[in-house]
Amino acid sequence: MNNYVIATASTCDIDAKWLHHHNIPFISYSFSIDGRVYQDDCTSELKQVVFAQMRQGTMLQTSAISTFAYYQFFASICQEGNDILYIDMSRAVSSSIANCENALQQIRQDFPERKIYFLDSYSITGGLGLLVRHLAQMKEEGKTMEECIAWGEAHKQCIQHRFMVDDLQWLKKGGRLSNASALIGSMLSIKPTLQVDGEGKIVSEKLCHGRKQCLKYLQESISSHFTLETSQYPIMLIHADVEEEAQKVKAQLLERYTQIQPAQIQLIQLGPTICAHVGPGFIGIAFMGKSRC
Repeated sequence: MNNYVIATASTCDIDAKWLHHHNIPFISYSFSIDGRVYQDDCTSELKQVVFAQMRQGTMLQTSAISTFAYYQFFASICQEGNDILYIDMSRAVSSSIANCENALQQIRQDFPERKIYFLDSYSITGGLGLLVRHLAQMKEEGKTMEECIAWGEAHKQCIQHRFMVDDLQWLKKGGRLSNASALIGSMLSIKPTLQVDGEGKIVSEKLCHGRKQCLKYLQESISSHFTLETSQYPIMLIHADVEEEAQKVKAQLLERYTQIQPAQIQLIQLGPTICAHVGPGFIGIAFMGKSRC
C-alpha cells in the first residue's frame, strides 16, 4: 500500500498546531493590508492582527494562489514519496481552484507514479475543517486513501453551513452586495443569515432585524437539518473576534439540543480569507446533517 497524505489549504481554519501534529500539510492563501502581503499561517496570532485592523475599518485584499505555488506545494509532497488526497474550499467561492487544477495536471505528468486526488469540498471554513478532521481520523485508524475518498465524496454534501454577518458594509466592500442594499441594511439593523448551497455557493437565507434575533434564528434553523449522524461528528462553531458571544451561543445550543455533547462543539476562529469578505462579528455553525442536494 502506498503512503499518502491528506493535504488542505489554510481556509480550513484549523489551528496550525493541530495540522502539524496530525501531519497535514497546508497551502496558504495570501492577503494584503495597506500594501503589506501576509501568508495565512493558521495561527491565532495572525488572526488577531487581522481582527484589529478590520475593527479600525481597514479593508483586506485577498489573492488567488498561483499555479506555480500549487505546483511547488504538491511537488514537495510527491518528492517525499507520498500520494496526495487534497481538499480545498468550494470552487464556487474560490478563484484559486482553476490554478490548482492546472498545477495538478502538470504534477500528474511529472510524477506519474503518484496517485493524486482533488476533493472539492463544496464547503468553506469550519465545514472544510470538519471534513479534514474526519479524514485525518480515518487515516490514523488505518483506512486507505480509496476509503477516505469514498467517504469524502459520499458525505461532503451533508455538511451544513449556517452563518450570520454583523455588518453588511463588508459584503458591499467585497463586491458581494449593492451599495443600496448595504445602506438600507445598515439603517434598519438588518443582519443576514447565509448558507452554502448544493453548488457550494454562499447564498442568503433570511434577513433578521437585529443581532439577537439573527442569532436566535441561526440556532433554530439548524434543527430541521439534523440527522442521526449529527451527534456522531464535531459541530464547528466559527467566530470572528467574538469569542465570548460564541461561548454563549455554545451554551444555548447545548440547552436547546440535548443530544449534543459539550465536547462535540468546537470553537474556531475565522481565518483572514473569509473574514475579508464578512468582517468581524461573524458567527457560523457547520455540522453533519441532511444532504444539500
